[in-house]
Amino acid sequence: MLKKINSLKLGSRIIDDNSDPYIIAEIGVNHECSLSKAKKLILKAKEAGADAAKFQSYKAELITSKNSPSYWDTSKEKTKNQFNLFKKYDHFNEADYIKLYNYCKSVKIYFASTPFDHEAVDMLDPLVSYFKISSSDITNYPLLQKIASKKKPVLLSTGASSLNEIKSAIKLLKFYKCKQIVVMHCILSYPAKNENANLGMITDLKSKFPQNLIGYSDHTLPDKEMTNMCMSYILGAKILEKHFTLDKKKKGNDHYHSMDCQDLKNLRKRISKAKKIIGQKEKKCIKIETNSRKFARRSLVIKFDIIKNTKIKKKHLICKRPGTGISPIDLKKILGKKVKRNLKEDHILKWTDIQK
Repeated sequence: MLKKINSLKLGSRIIDDNSDPYIIAEIGVNHECSLSKAKKLILKAKEAGADAAKFQSYKAELITSKNSPSYWDTSKEKTKNQFNLFKKYDHFNEADYIKLYNYCKSVKIYFASTPFDHEAVDMLDPLVSYFKISSSDITNYPLLQKIASKKKPVLLSTGASSLNEIKSAIKLLKFYKCKQIVVMHCILSYPAKNENANLGMITDLKSKFPQNLIGYSDHTLPDKEMTNMCMSYILGAKILEKHFTLDKKKKGNDHYHSMDCQDLKNLRKRISKAKKIIGQKEKKCIKIETNSRKFARRSLVIKFDIIKNTKIKKKHLICKRPGTGISPIDLKKILGKKVKRNLKEDHILKWTDIQK
């Protein structure tokens, strides 16, 4: 039987089954290649309650051929060619990412970025405490091997993946010494409709991968209650990721399906409330149930008057509330025993009433 994982360290945060979720504000390329916009997004993400501000690091020439078709909603993002879209947003260089890393450090939020090529892995390695692998690269074994060689925790997105593909990716990462892997449920559709979110897959991933923490990368349109993200936490996702913007009405790329500052604040509030409602996971009687346990349960009660030395039979007894006397569980233990004194009808039977 596989041993269940206890915890995972991301930066200085310890994530386990009882912790608050680790929330990643996926800035991605919503900065539109502006360092000032990127810094503003970082600061607002921090103020709204995110644990990490994450980017995407790539060069168009290394990620896609020049004739790759789109797979997003072209009514929202007009670009119909992957190369042309990625080319719009691949202008940040190593010096820019170092500046963003330092800014994240100054405002006390974790810096993260998804590398899409080998050069990006090496460039990001000194800056990140973990790597995120895009759903699109779950079968990109050379890139997975490169990332695993850094021996840092990995967040593995699983959008559009089969169970066997996920297992194979995890096996490869482990083979190359990556010991901590978070399996991220994701639907690779922009935007994903609520009916396609399939959050039930989170419970399946938990059962199939008990050694791994489970996360959720969300691409649905946010509502005021942040329902999908909150439900994913309730179902067991401990690392939550969603695109982040300052203006959801802004045209282009990922703004329209991103959360904004208020959404992120609402998410924190909703999860805090949900966590209180979830409470402890080990089933047991809790303190506020003490009186209910005592007075709502039943005891063995004398059904009609009996005299001293009467041998107790079933006909002498009835089960009634409260549960302050001998429990019906112990019925067999007292049958055939004699009573020490005369007992009136409706008397709650106590062990002190029974002869040894």
